[in-house]
Amino acid sequence: MQTIRLTYPHHLKTEDLPETIAAIGFFDGIHRGHKEVITNAVNKAKAQQMESAVISFHPHPSVVLNNPDKPVQYITTIEEKEVLLEEIGVDRLYLITFNKELSSLSPEAFINHFIIGLHIKHLVAGFDFSFGHKGAGNMQNIQTFTKKNFSVTSIDPVKNENKKVSSTRIRKFLASGDIAKVNELLGRPYETTGVVIEGDKRGRQLGYPTANLNVNEEKLLPTRGVYAVKVNYHNKIYEGMANLGVKPTFKTGDLKPSVEVYIFDFEGNIYGESITVLWYQFIRDEKKFNGLNELVSQLKEDEKTIQKYFS
Repeated sequence: MQTIRLTYPHHLKTEDLPETIAAIGFFDGIHRGHKEVITNAVNKAKAQQMESAVISFHPHPSVVLNNPDKPVQYITTIEEKEVLLEEIGVDRLYLITFNKELSSLSPEAFINHFIIGLHIKHLVAGFDFSFGHKGAGNMQNIQTFTKKNFSVTSIDPVKNENKKVSSTRIRKFLASGDIAKVNELLGRPYETTGVVIEGDKRGRQLGYPTANLNVNEEKLLPTRGVYAVKVNYHNKIYEGMANLGVKPTFKTGDLKPSVEVYIFDFEGNIYGESITVLWYQFIRDEKKFNGLNELVSQLKEDEKTIQKYFS
């Protein structure tokens, strides 16, 4: 898959681009609803022997329109989004920089520049997709702007428990630690990828050597606590337990939460290596212990609980 980053105005020429069928949206999470939209575009492209594309945006519009000083964290980072889209079979990703200039475009100008101008012959979007200044363009009035240059498919919401599958719901479940529900809405385990860095090596002294992850600051993490996880290292899957928090038994103050993972049945030096944590189940809240014996006793209980969960 090819990633093409664009800002307004872009200078690509329509005649130099292949006829394309595209899915458009922010697609944070590439959840089951997003996948329905994207797969529809990919399948149509294959049937008509055209290129398939996803048109997406970065950063999130809220960064530009609401609070530019407040950083936004994403269910899927750009890198994760690229991997997931490639797995679905997308040929190219147009990643458009969302800025004030883009937000002020009229719906007609947006369509002319980013749909007709990119040689899109058919556009697929969720029923609630909107575009142009203040979202004045939507899937109800989009036919007004096509100028017969392209056709449109609107995808109905995908539902879970009679509610729309949405990034907003996934964020709420991440905040409450309901990873099982997050995974249900995603249609896959929630993932966090990071490079293993040196920690304080206290886990090794306790009999629980952990891999401390350096995680992209834009990545949204679940709530603090202990989790049943799996770890993908060099395409081999291991079971393990993760602690997401500030280690209150040893540290005090306003600390940034970190991810550390104890990988079951694993030995080896993986400092500087990239691993992916797949989150499966919230086990318990992070807590402060009265000494090392109490902590080790709890870790043993956590390990048993997680092994039972995976058995």
